[in-house]
Amino acid sequence: MRAMLWVVGVVGGALILLGLLLEAVRWLVVIGAIALVAVIVLAFVRGRQMMQHHSAGRR
Repeated sequence: MRAMLWVVGVVGGALILLGLLLEAVRWLVVIGAIALVAVIVLAFVRGRQMMQHHSAGRR
């Protein structure tokens, strides 16, 4: 009986940790996607600024 309680406790703890890990991974994916979009937007804005600055110097 005691061994069965240990097994149930260990399995329950493992399931809780797995759930927390999956939740953390989901949030990391969301944060990574937001960071990727921010980098793309910044690169686009910087590229446009460089092009405008470069064309203004030619006039």
